[in-house]
Amino acid sequence: MLNSTLPPIYFYLPPDDLLESKLAHLVANGLPENADTYWKGFSYGLFCWNLQTYLRLKADGFPCQLVRTIPEEGIIISHREGFPNHLKPGRKLLMVCIKADRPRHPYAQLHIIQNPQNNMLKKSMMTVGDAYYLPHWPQPGLIPRNPARRDRFENIAFFGNQYNLAPELKYPSWKEKLNALGLSWRVVKRDKWNDYSETDAIVAMRSFSQLDVTLKPATKLYNAWSAGVIAILGCESAYRAERKSELDYLEVNSLNEVILSLKRLRDDKGLRQAMIENGRVRAEEVKPASTSAKWRSFIEEIAIPAYKRWCTTSDWNRQNFLMRNYLAHKVDKVSKITKELRNPNFILYKSKEILPK
Repeated sequence: MLNSTLPPIYFYLPPDDLLESKLAHLVANGLPENADTYWKGFSYGLFCWNLQTYLRLKADGFPCQLVRTIPEEGIIISHREGFPNHLKPGRKLLMVCIKADRPRHPYAQLHIIQNPQNNMLKKSMMTVGDAYYLPHWPQPGLIPRNPARRDRFENIAFFGNQYNLAPELKYPSWKEKLNALGLSWRVVKRDKWNDYSETDAIVAMRSFSQLDVTLKPATKLYNAWSAGVIAILGCESAYRAERKSELDYLEVNSLNEVILSLKRLRDDKGLRQAMIENGRVRAEEVKPASTSAKWRSFIEEIAIPAYKRWCTTSDWNRQNFLMRNYLAHKVDKVSKITKELRNPNFILYKSKEILPK
């Protein structure tokens, strides 16, 4: 347990006038008191990271506060959407930016990364400040697959924003292909992202081209394990970092491989049972209690020592750090744009997104 002589720990949620209207509306209707029940706001990055982490740590007895204004002193933690670009830490403030899938903050001293393959973990001449990997939380208030479904394999679904679904899986012909296999397909709406009760397997891939998606987490895999459903996923680094065997999920590279995987699962009850049982074991590794322990360790062993160093270093060193951090932020932006423009798969991916359905 932290003692009272250590710095205050804050989780920052911007005031209503700085939130998007849809997010401000959710806050106006009241924030949840715990993270074990479903709340629609948890489907948005700002809340599923900031608010959920605060509620989990608070329930675990960790001394922290949720604030709507920036304090002058202490350790302040927020999602990238919560920290405005112009915000600079003073002499007694340490900013911990939960980067998620956004650009790095120009001035935050520490960043949290949700994918262990993220390039920010690879040091370079321009990299200043440190980045640390912490896994994403599984879906709060998750309703697992109904045990009464037993060995049925019929309902296939995608849980997530539709723009993160490969274009080939949006065409009517995709649904027709599944119907021919005796399977149904649905894209689950945001307000039902916690309900896996009638789902037998999930299919999730952003593109069948090789894209750099090192910013994305393995949340869909965590949720599938926790819900007792089978996952068929694209070739993403976050999933591969978690994979210990084929029983964790089936990886696919093409639309044809998705169809073959579904046929295989449909016809092999033993494989389905083995994957569900394996998922039940793997789900223990990503339970909220495990992630809470990782957060406590990060704050106690990384953030607090960093805060003490920041408070005691010279003004020149602080200003030099902030200037180098800002330059690194700019270099990252240029590098990202250049990399995307040089990647023909990225151009193809974007062009397909605007094709008529």
